[in-house]
Amino acid sequence: MVSGHAGGLADRVRPVEALRAGDCVAVVAPASPFPRAAFLSGLAWVAQRYRVKVREDVFSRAGYLAGEDGRREEELALAMRSGDVRAIFVARGGYGITRIASRLPWDELARAPKPIAGFSDVTALHVFAAARGVRCVHGPNVTGLGASGNVHLARNRGAWLAALERPGARRAWRDLQAIRAGDAEGPLFGGNVALLVAMAAAGKLDVPDGAIVLLEDVTERPYRVDRMLTSLFDGGHLARASAIVLGDFTQCDPGPDGVTVEAVLAERTGALGVPVYAGAPFGHGARNEAFPIGARASLESGTLSWALTA
Repeated sequence: MVSGHAGGLADRVRPVEALRAGDCVAVVAPASPFPRAAFLSGLAWVAQRYRVKVREDVFSRAGYLAGEDGRREEELALAMRSGDVRAIFVARGGYGITRIASRLPWDELARAPKPIAGFSDVTALHVFAAARGVRCVHGPNVTGLGASGNVHLARNRGAWLAALERPGARRAWRDLQAIRAGDAEGPLFGGNVALLVAMAAAGKLDVPDGAIVLLEDVTERPYRVDRMLTSLFDGGHLARASAIVLGDFTQCDPGPDGVTVEAVLAERTGALGVPVYAGAPFGHGARNEAFPIGARASLESGTLSWALTA
């Protein structure tokens, strides 16, 4: 079994109380604008369980951004600093977080940690937070929590609540598909491949020793996935990983050459020499089950299980 040593993320995560029904949470829009109906549906579901703080300018638009940088930075910084806010939920991913992430009050968040829940562009926030030992949740954004017609919605919501409210309870994904069989243990880390590459280019990517790295992406041609993974490998960013677990690579269709993203993933990740499994239920598809970044995990016989012990 491949294992991380004591310097892994799970050992750095600061203790944080589980979220409880009735707690105050902030909903923010630090990335792209979003469909109003899906957002309001997700927000209504969240508000049934928590006291929600959301600003009136959350629907702002500035081209492909949910308002100017100053608006989005101020909104997120206030949520990070607010003493009564117990968790931060992101409305939608898309693009824009990397424009403001380095200016956010990370040291203050580390002193009074609270989870940031979301995925896609939110991977940038998870990377910054993880470097300071702050637990985050990779899972649906608020718009995804209101996605009517998704047959997996109930399961997605249940996993999201479990990650926030029962982080110490052991959960498992079973029957993963072996690309390179083997066992491993270490802290969970990862997210969207394109954002991990962007963070690496900015010199901000710090993959914990022995991490089980979870990867997903959307609307990327297979050759672009190849290029991004090659960049991460050649930069040594995944050299300390104990295993790779692949979620959905949605709408990553072949080009005229016919090469599939599955073939690229198998060839590129296989070169790392660590266990690699596919078919995990997270990403931009209908399945997007939450997991806590930093949870101590084990990968045995195609089953990935975890619990946050800090």
